[in-house]
Amino acid sequence: MDPQRFPPEFFQRDDESNDAEFYTMPRLVVHIDDGAIVAVGRLFQQLIPENAEVLDLMSSWRTHWPEEHPRRRIVGLGMNAAEMADNPQLSEYLLKDINVDPSLPFEDESFDAVVITVSVQYLTQPVIVFSEVSRILRPGGVFIVTFSNRCFPTKAVRVWRSTNDEDHIELVASYMQHAGGFNGVRGGIANPDMAPPGDPLFAVFAYKEAGAAE
Repeated sequence: MDPQRFPPEFFQRDDESNDAEFYTMPRLVVHIDDGAIVAVGRLFQQLIPENAEVLDLMSSWRTHWPEEHPRRRIVGLGMNAAEMADNPQLSEYLLKDINVDPSLPFEDESFDAVVITVSVQYLTQPVIVFSEVSRILRPGGVFIVTFSNRCFPTKAVRVWRSTNDEDHIELVASYMQHAGGFNGVRGGIANPDMAPPGDPLFAVFAYKEAGAAE
């Protein structure tokens, strides 16, 4: 795989049916184990300042935000209203299929942090979405993408299914680099103390360049 090139076939899926139909039924289950969930919360606490405004992109019924870490608000954007309505940490939520329209319905520099948790493998236009993330982040804001080795295989894009965990870290970092506006891109395993035997949690994060919106 050449991470510098993203031909359209990279983002084909076995199931190309309408995603809205696939996500119609609420799935009120977590997709990683307790140790990996702890690692997600630990990352948020380490990388996102207190009292931040946060976008939980591709949101679901849990954000895994550590309760002891103060936040101003968390906005969810996802595909299933019932799931997000059941998420006690969301201040508000919006419905949108960003595979159909990858633009994000927020003003420039609206958030201090944007997170995608165990969902990046389903993006069919990731570089455009990541560029939108850069637009809505405030200068110096952080973008955190976490993922494990699990997925709904029929909805995961081909490049994800044909590569391994190490490749996934490189791939997500490449999305950020090609989107532009980010610096300090870093990635690796976030819970080496727990996995194995627990679920691995991988993370890639970067900060919006201070002058990116100028």
